[in-house]
Amino acid sequence: MSNDSTSDSVRLVPQLSAFVRLVAKETEKMVSYFFKGEQCDEVGPYLDKPVTEKFGTQGSGNALRYGMSSMQGWRAQMEDAHTIVPALPKGLQAWSFYAVFDGHAGSKVAHYCSENLLGYITGNEDFGGDRGRTMDHVKNGIRTGFLEIDSRMHSLSRFYGWDRSGSTAVAVMVSPHHLYFVNCGDSRAVLSRNSSVCFYTEDHKPFKPREKERIQNAGGTVTWQRVNGSLAVSRALGDFDFKAVEWRGQTEQLVSPEPEVYEMLRSDSDEFIILACDGIWDTITNEDLCKFVRSRLQLTPDLEDICKQVIDVCLYKGSQDNMSIILLCFPNAPGVSQEAIQREVELNAYIEEKVTESFRQEEEEEQGSASLFRVMHDLAQQNLPNLPPGAGLCSKRDLIVTMYKKLKAETEAVNSRDSEESR
Repeated sequence: MSNDSTSDSVRLVPQLSAFVRLVAKETEKMVSYFFKGEQCDEVGPYLDKPVTEKFGTQGSGNALRYGMSSMQGWRAQMEDAHTIVPALPKGLQAWSFYAVFDGHAGSKVAHYCSENLLGYITGNEDFGGDRGRTMDHVKNGIRTGFLEIDSRMHSLSRFYGWDRSGSTAVAVMVSPHHLYFVNCGDSRAVLSRNSSVCFYTEDHKPFKPREKERIQNAGGTVTWQRVNGSLAVSRALGDFDFKAVEWRGQTEQLVSPEPEVYEMLRSDSDEFIILACDGIWDTITNEDLCKFVRSRLQLTPDLEDICKQVIDVCLYKGSQDNMSIILLCFPNAPGVSQEAIQREVELNAYIEEKVTESFRQEEEEEQGSASLFRVMHDLAQQNLPNLPPGAGLCSKRDLIVTMYKKLKAETEAVNSRDSEESR
């Protein structure tokens, strides 16, 4: 095999792997429906085309900058929610709290948690109260807050007839000296420090040994990597149909509301934290996402826009889920670089040139019917220099589409004029 062929294969591996993961994930869901003999509420129908309108915000507090964006995507409903509190109330003004909630089978639990979880955490006695607050107090308070809100929602759902929804939760609480990462489910938090991934939370999947043992001890099974062949996460808030084993405690149910809490000392080398639901992580690795975000921070201070770019990249990579992401930047985060901006300008001009070349060639070979697919395919086979790290050509899809439409319109206008002149 030639070197060129080898390099082409290597470039296609990440795209192929992401595609295979998505196919496997959706196949598991459909097979589980078959064996259950009913439709699983978690998945719900897909739309004919994605809803790409994005909602976001950005701001700052306690010397930290944040940006956030979310998009419904291919799902029929938007079930994600989030919490952003740059400065906590009640004597905790130097503390901050950020969280993403990924709902499934409905949005009630996700939205209730986004509005109330922080109060359950800081309001319980385990969090420390007036007697002083240690790291253990904070960690215990976070755990207690999760268990208390889950119990409260269980009561509310019975009384008011809530939907049968559940929600994962990933959060970070930032104190003047520590970072407290919180995870319950398969959303994920990643910390970039010293230009590399320093820490990330572990996804709670049913097939993980500790999770599988708890599920089986509660009388359940792990089938097709799902709890009883249905639910893809082993820890979540809500999902009360999976928390009805009377002879097991609250944290020993088929699905547990107990979070894992990790504390870390803050460092002057901390750059940024990413909180995101699995709609993001299904299509991009921790390392690649951090590389891409780091490169975008050198181009713009607009954190909301960077979050939107991440969502677009994941959509183009094949994500079929709701997507939500929060980007939290520390003072040491990469800043805008004129050199990086110039490289990006040159890259965009080069891509436009290559799109034009490919379009003209396709028009000639296909007798005036160059397709966007063929143009994209041609570009993917080329070794384009200086593509954004971690995202590659997917991050330039909008530019390619815009250029293709421009060339198509120009060609059609010329053909129309020539046709009129010939008549």
